[in-house]
Amino acid sequence: MIAENKKTPAARYGMTIDVDRCNGCGSCMVACAVENNVPPAAAGATDRTGLTWIRVFKIDNGAEGADRRSAFVPVLCQHCGKDAPCVSVCPQQAVDVDPATGIVGQMPERCLGCRYCMAACPYHARYFNWWDPAWPAGMEKTLNPDVAPRMRGVVEKCNFCHGRWHAAKAQAVANGKTEIDPADYIPACVEACPNGAIHFGNLNDPATETARAAHQPDSFRMLESLGTDPKIYYHSKKNWVREISAAPRPGTAKETARG
Repeated sequence: MIAENKKTPAARYGMTIDVDRCNGCGSCMVACAVENNVPPAAAGATDRTGLTWIRVFKIDNGAEGADRRSAFVPVLCQHCGKDAPCVSVCPQQAVDVDPATGIVGQMPERCLGCRYCMAACPYHARYFNWWDPAWPAGMEKTLNPDVAPRMRGVVEKCNFCHGRWHAAKAQAVANGKTEIDPADYIPACVEACPNGAIHFGNLNDPATETARAAHQPDSFRMLESLGTDPKIYYHSKKNWVREISAAPRPGTAKETARG
């Protein structure tokens, strides 16, 4: 009798971020930069020309005095679905959605720096590399050997720590397995968060905490009405936080009203 060949269903990796637990410490930003060899900001970098794969925005409810409330929202590439805006506009096919993982990949070797993807991204989660990557003397010895630094003139973004994905695959092969152990694939930002506000996992696996959290009543996705099918889910019990997610970009309640 011939055994039935059951194809392993594709994964859909994503995150859940609990806004109510984020205190804006920035540990996720630092861990991401160290893990992915994002160089320190150049002397001429500004708020618009700096390079970061994840950025924590401070938002507020627009009230005054004792009624004013603030929150912190980590924003990274939302890893949109098959109709990701950045994919369709890239003339070099430097961006793709991996059908096996759902991760939106960025290939710097193909990128010509046109920045069409930056214009198309509704989340402002892509950054152009304006300078040659450089580190203070001696710091280059601390670079992650599993991640190649990118050159000047290309766009960069979060890729869910692709170096760690490859390491997890290699570990699975070494253990004689075809599937990775979820414990072996945890992005740096998730690992570094002191409050446990960020969780990562396969959204297609209902047994994962990430998949369960994504379907909680107070969970939401940014600009969900655009139909980009982002794989980053946020969670907050505060109505004003959820309402701001419909704004053109992270900002205050006043900015939302103007939008």
